[in-house]
Amino acid sequence: MIYLKTEDEIELLRAANQLVATTLAEIARIVRPGISTAEIDRVAETCIRDHGAEPTFKGFPNPYGGPFPGSVCTSVNDVVVHGVPREEDILKEGDIISVDCGTLLNGYNGDSCYTFMVGEVSEETKRLLRTTKEALYKGIEEAVAGHRIGDISHAVQSHCEAQGYGIVREFVGHGIGREMHEDPPVPNYGSRGKGKQLRNGLCIAIEPMITQGSHEIYMMPDRWTIKTRDGRWAAHFEHTIAIHHGKADILSSFEEVERIEASRQ
Repeated sequence: MIYLKTEDEIELLRAANQLVATTLAEIARIVRPGISTAEIDRVAETCIRDHGAEPTFKGFPNPYGGPFPGSVCTSVNDVVVHGVPREEDILKEGDIISVDCGTLLNGYNGDSCYTFMVGEVSEETKRLLRTTKEALYKGIEEAVAGHRIGDISHAVQSHCEAQGYGIVREFVGHGIGREMHEDPPVPNYGSRGKGKQLRNGLCIAIEPMITQGSHEIYMMPDRWTIKTRDGRWAAHFEHTIAIHHGKADILSSFEEVERIEASRQ
């Protein structure tokens, strides 16, 4: 069932998502060669709890195994999603890491993901990240009242496939509110004019998960980590939005992360 949000609920979602933005900015400040994904996770959890919220992902149930052990997902290079933070996973020059962060604040969820460059990365890698982020915003442009989910999906797919990239099928965006994952699902592939119609009050997370090669993936023995089958790299960007006054209102933000990244160039 789809739950349309009131004005007050949208503002509660905005607060939760702005905390995600603050947390991702804290991570942007520390991402560098030599840091472990476990340290990134600790910084994220401290930031979230210091602001009176809970990390939604910590203890998140898994139908295939045990609960998620971290506060954020740390997906490095060929890991598409749900990378588990570990002390032994040390970032290296030229890596990329997608950090997916969720917060539960005042009963409502925030959810956003950003793929960070670790030091200097190749031009091929920059192109993957640039295209994936562009696809996110092209999807958001289609998120207006009267359009359909398929319009968002088609915008993401057509932009990425035109550049030769793969579109992960098994994991998709989603509705969001009191629950992290609500209806409707928001695939990154599809046809214009198909799917649920977008209405004012609908809150969704749009999250392109894009691969350099094949879209085929597999699950690691930890029952969480999802990797590309061909070993090529993947990028993941995500915003939570509300259909508000007929158009997309982006509740999360990359502004501070991008400011920090620009200061390093």
